[in-house]
Formats: sequence, structure tokens, C-alpha cells
Amino acid sequence: MSESIYLHDVPFSEAWSLFVDELKMAGLWHALEGEEIPLEHANGRITAKAIWAKISSPHYHSAAMDGFALPSSTTAGASENSPQMIAIGAQCVYVDTGDPIPDWADAVIPIEHVEPLEPEEKRSEWKAFQLRSAVAPWSHVRPLGEDIVATELLLPAGHRIRPVDLGALAGSGHATVNVCRQPRVAILPTGSELVPPGSDPNPGDIIEYNSLVLSAQIEEWGGRSTRLPIVPDNFNQISSVIEENLQNFDLLLINAGSSAGSEDFTSQVVASLGKLLVHGVAIRPGHPVILGMLRVNFQSASEESGRGSIPVIGVPGYPVSAALTGEIFVEPLLAKWLGRPAHQKQTLKANLTRKVHSKMGDDEYLRVTVGKVGGRTVVSPLSRGAGTITSLVRADGIVRIPSGVQGMQAGELVTVYLYRTPEEIDRTIVFLGSHDLTIDLIAQHLARRNVRVSSANIGSMGGLIALQRKEAHAAGSHLLDPETGEYNLSYVKKYLPGTALDVITLVYRQQGLIIPQGNPRKIKSLDDLRDPEIHIVNRQRGSGTRLLLDFHLAELGINGEEINGYAWEEYTHMTLAAAVASGRADCGLGILAAANALALDFIPLFEERYDLIIPNEFSDSTLLTPLFDLLASLQFREEVHAIPGYDTREMGKLVASFS
Repeated sequence: MSESIYLHDVPFSEAWSLFVDELKMAGLWHALEGEEIPLEHANGRITAKAIWAKISSPHYHSAAMDGFALPSSTTAGASENSPQMIAIGAQCVYVDTGDPIPDWADAVIPIEHVEPLEPEEKRSEWKAFQLRSAVAPWSHVRPLGEDIVATELLLPAGHRIRPVDLGALAGSGHATVNVCRQPRVAILPTGSELVPPGSDPNPGDIIEYNSLVLSAQIEEWGGRSTRLPIVPDNFNQISSVIEENLQNFDLLLINAGSSAGSEDFTSQVVASLGKLLVHGVAIRPGHPVILGMLRVNFQSASEESGRGSIPVIGVPGYPVSAALTGEIFVEPLLAKWLGRPAHQKQTLKANLTRKVHSKMGDDEYLRVTVGKVGGRTVVSPLSRGAGTITSLVRADGIVRIPSGVQGMQAGELVTVYLYRTPEEIDRTIVFLGSHDLTIDLIAQHLARRNVRVSSANIGSMGGLIALQRKEAHAAGSHLLDPETGEYNLSYVKKYLPGTALDVITLVYRQQGLIIPQGNPRKIKSLDDLRDPEIHIVNRQRGSGTRLLLDFHLAELGINGEEINGYAWEEYTHMTLAAAVASGRADCGLGILAAANALALDFIPLFEERYDLIIPNEFSDSTLLTPLFDLLASLQFREEVHAIPGYDTREMGKLVASFS
């Protein structure tokens, strides 16, 4: 077995250099050979060599207008007071736009500029006309080569062909074009636990979708992808499938099995079939990446085409790691093979909304949402788990934390590598605060009005603090004041003193205990939580639901810290309900809609008011106008009212104004 670096934190630059050096030695670090393809299939492809015009366009002198072709000298002296008589046939001929100009003519008189001697006659019967102004040579004529001259450079090598380029190619005499061959990439998903999309998974089964993501990335970047069938965690089976397919591809991606567990065979397979270069790169997510080369035994010299090996990348199994591995390692390699520069994302500068810790020694790719709030561009970190594909779905961009940095401070100016355009960021409403299903519905409706919603579930208190820091346009809140029984107002006064803002009712909603079907623990009320055999799941500190629970526990004389599971925190009603549905907890305080969504039972306890807190500087802006229109919409109110446990009786009502 060749010498390798096995599950070490190799810096990215070092790992990439090792990989590129090996590709160079194998003669694989250059654009792939060109292929001639019809123009109708060339859009988006990359030119393999410079393309020159075969013929001029137009390739003859042509009429630019409907009218009469004639020598311009014939019109000399024509004026308003001294019109020139022009004989049709003897001195000029009629031409339509695009017709060739006779050799003896050098100008065209547009039909609307001539004055027939007999206006009532049909044009076909005209014998002559008067002209009241002279014309310059080559007026209303497209001379030969006006657009393209034969032998002129049309497109350089490495150019991505656009629709307009196809017109220029066809107009200059080309029916085909030479483009870089698309890299052929095989994706091999491995894992005994994997089942195809659309399966009804049993406990322990995992739906395999990383190959879908990688395949779409490859196609988007100009390659051709093939998803091979799922192979179980078996060294011999994985090796066999690879050996059967190597001759057909330029690159192999082996998904999963790249860690160092007892059923992780990727590194062993690569080492046995070729050369293992790197196992473990100091990036997060994506640490267990494998880089190597595989020997290719072609059956004939004609098949070999000079290749004796192909590169292989072991892609980590966690979905975020897999997708980012595609961006970091696969895209630059495909770019080289296609003869184009690697993609460079648009960037912008923004202020981080909260402190972020990072592991020293790793380059971290932090997923963030982005919004413009009060003249500032702010970024909020999303979930950092490598298994949360939704964090990439919701991400507006990536913040790279260099390996020598242990974290970043709140308010720090960072560079964001954008997944969205700056124009999309400009029309984004930033909601921070308490989680509520209505915010998701608002996002869905506003998207149809070309307005984006970026939201993060940081709890009601977190939302008010975000407004205080000018990090959000609006905050969702349902903070109960235990002294007054009122929602939100005392907290607004405390955390946003002197801020001109409105408190607007969004919904009333039912809170209660979410429990498994059939209520196996026979729970009836909060008082039953005293039982040490009952394990609860809680919401995070600062959330309105947590304060609501604490308030009512205090009324019952129950110390929350004595409840089994009280310290276990979830950040949304849905994840709390999922904890109950999975059997990890016996109950948790949440909303009826979350219980119904996962077919759980529900013990209703309280009705609460959920408000939107919106500073006047944003409520007066055109950005939020579609939001207020939506809250006034009867159709939207009816849609929200149909959600179990929701009441829209005061939706849009101004509860209080502060100045």
C-alpha cells in the first residue's frame, strides 16, 4: 500500500497541492480534448479552441430598408424646391430588406421617402418618382462584412457559449463548433443503511439523496454525471463495482465510508486499487475527505487514449459535507478540464449578528442568512451540523473562518460568499425571534410578490435584542409578563426604550402538552410533570414558550429544575414535537399545529397572543408594504385560521405604539 496521510488534519492548500501534483504527473491537469457538436446542442458549452468566421456577415451588400436601390450620384442636387426625377428601371430598381444591392448601386431610398408622380397608382405600376433630398453613398445599405468579416475571431478558447453566440456562429458559416468534452463523473453511493428516494424507510434506513445533489452540481458545472446503484458496506463489492466502471469515466466520487469506522471502506478500496493521497482535510464540514488516484486497465490501446489512471474523491456521507465537498474539490477540477476559470461567487461585506466559536486549525465554512437592515448588511449563522441539509437550503451565503482563527465576535465585519444575488438580498425581510408556522406562510405568500423572507428561530427575547441591535426588520414575540398577565409590552419597554415601534397582533394560538398517541403516561396537566418517570423536552431560554411554562409551573409551586428533562432544549415547536414522536421524550409544551403535523395527541392548556414587533423606520418602508397588505388579506387570514389551534380574530390589529 502506498504511503498516505490517514485521517490527519491536512491543511486544504496542502491537500489540494498534493492532488493537483498527482494529476499533473498523470497528464490530467489540462482541458479535455475537444469534440465537434451541432450548434443546437452547444449552448452553455465551453469552446475548446478559438473560433474564426468562415464567411462574412452579410456576405454581400444588402438592402437595409424596403425601397429603391440606385447610385447615390443620381440624387445629387435634389431638394425641396428642386426635386429630382428618378426613372424606375433605368435609374433604380425596387428592393426588399435583405435583398442584394446591384453592383451599379450604392444606396437605397426608403419607400416612405419617395414621392410617386401618380399617388393613386399601385406601386407595381410606377414609372418614376420625385426625390426632394439627396442621399449619401451607402445610405440604408448593409455592406459586406458590416457585422462579421471572414477570418475574424468570433470566440476565444475557454468561452462559455451563450444563445447570442450561436447566432454569430451560424451567421459566419458554422453548423458545428468545437467544445471541450464534458467530464464524465461517476457517483457511487455506499452504505448498507441506504435506501433509494421514494422508499418507505424503516428505523435505521437512510434515504440516499447525496448522489442527487452531487449529480445536479456536476451537471450545473458543465459535467456529465452518472449515479451508480447503491452498494452495501462491503470491501469486495465496492471494489468490484469500481473496477467494472473505471474505464467509462474521468472522475469517480465515492460517497460515504470515508471516516475510520469498522464499516468505512473507502480509504482501503482506494489504496488497494490505486494510490491514497490524503485522508482527512482540515475543513469543516467535510473533514473526512479522501483524495486519490485509481489505476485503469483498458482492454485495448484504442480505449486507453493515454490514460493510465483517474482521480477519485471520497465524499463524506453527511449531506452538508457532501455538497460542500462538491463546491470545494469537484468544481475546480471540472473547471480545469473544461478550460474555464473556477467559479467565483459574488461577495459582500456584512456584520455578524452573534459571536461564533470555531475550531483552531480548521477552515470552517459557516452557513449564514443575509439581510439589509437600516442601511447595514447583517449575517446570521445557521445550524452548523453537517447533517442539516436545510441549513444549505436556507443559506444565503457562506462565511469562511480561516484555520488560524478560533472564532468571530458579534458585530465583526466579515466577507460573505453569496449563493444569492445582491438584488435578492435587497428585497429580503429579516424576521428574527420566536418560531411560528405563520411566518413560514408569510414567506410563501411574499415570495409570489418577489419579496424574500429570511427568518431564524432565536426565541422571543432574542428577537427583541436583534431589534435593539438593528439586526432585523421585525421580531415575532409572545413574552408573558407574570406580574401583569400582558404579552410583550413590558419587555418592549425594557429592551427597546426610546425606539419608535408598533406592536401588531399576528395570531392567537393554543399552547398545551404535546404527547404520544394514546397518552401512554396518562398525563393530564402540568402537575403530572412532578413524576420523575416522566421525561419532558423544553424550549430554549428566552423563548416565549419557556417563559409561559415557567410562569405556570411557578403558580403550581413546581421548581422547573426538578423536572426530568427540563434542561433539554429545542428551538422550534416542530423539533420539540419530533422529540416526542421519536420517543425521546414523553411530552413537551408546544402548539397544537405541531402536534397535529406529527399525528400526536395534545392536552390544551392556554391561549396566547403572538405579536409582531416592528420599528417605525422599517414599517414605513416600501419593503414591508407587501407584508401589511398580506395581513389585511381575508384569504390569508382564512388560511391561517384553518391551522389547528390558531385564531386570527385580531390579525393586523395595532396593540400599542411606542415613540
